Amino acid sequence: MKKFAVTLCLAAAIAIPMAAEAKTVTLNTTLKPYGGNGAYLAIYLTDAKGQFHSTLRVSGRKAKYHSHLRDWSRGNASEQRNIDGITGASVGSGQSLKVSVNVADALIDAGFQIRIDSSVENGRDFPADIVVPLTGANAGKSTAGKGYVQSFTFDM
Repeated sequence: MKKFAVTLCLAAAIAIPMAAEAKTVTLNTTLKPYGGNGAYLAIYLTDAKGQFHSTLRVSGRKAKYHSHLRDWSRGNASEQRNIDGITGASVGSGQSLKVSVNVADALIDAGFQIRIDSSVENGRDFPADIVVPLTGANAGKSTAGKGYVQSFTFDM
């Protein structure tokens, strides 16, 4: 019986940290009604100093327009070839984009920010359309954008 208890404790000690390594974070971005083509969005993380950390999602598949997502594009230069799995169609006027991503627990409540750059073909570019701290306190709270984004929320 003691051997079983020790084995069970060791298994729990290994499994619990593995389960706590990342949280599923649901990102919900709603665009304002505007005239024109679908919007390109880059949703990414920056550290406390605003330095690029990682890409969460990119909407808009035409790579030639990704450079209009200026802050993300500049920070993402080293990852540019590795975004295929996190891209999707552009988002249209008044539409919403809802995606779930895994975010390391160590980044939550640690000074990191979720940022969204937005751009529309033949329209304006809005770097840092959204900037919101990645904290438990901000989960579920709506943030208004400065450009094409009407509102953004994230839930954990």
